[in-house]
Amino acid sequence: MLTAFWIASIIAIASTIMVITRSNAIHALLYLIVSLLSAAVVFLLLGAPFIAMLEVIVYAGAIMVLFVFVIMLLNLGPQSTEQEKQWMDSRAWIVPSAMAAILVAELVYVLVSSDAPATEVVVIEPKAVGIALFDTYLIGVELAGILLLGGLVAAYHIGRRERVVEETST
Repeated sequence: MLTAFWIASIIAIASTIMVITRSNAIHALLYLIVSLLSAAVVFLLLGAPFIAMLEVIVYAGAIMVLFVFVIMLLNLGPQSTEQEKQWMDSRAWIVPSAMAAILVAELVYVLVSSDAPATEVVVIEPKAVGIALFDTYLIGVELAGILLLGGLVAAYHIGRRERVVEETST
């Protein structure tokens, strides 16, 4: 189990570094998906299956698909077809696919290995998670909400197009 934890952690760190260093947004998103999946494996190994599944469903699933759609929509123009052909280059998928394959193999090994000690899984209902978030961690949730709102406003101002006002002479 400790080896699986370290492998998932190393993949998370490596893929996060690749997210930061990539100049192509689609490549960075591929590495971000791998990073989120490896974080889910770490959560699963630490005994938090609910958080691991939320990580996969919400972050790696829904939000990444939204990011891909936004990037695809923002790159409209005459040169977008050529740019999309460059993004779909199969060499861009090799390293993220290899990292994801290692994570899948690690997850299968952990699930089927009999030498791992059986831990008692306590089922925590989503209601209990919500009560904890809005009771014990209320300030953190509010600060995260303010940060997300600030990011939304900044993205709007960066992405909006300036209207050209034509003056008419009369």
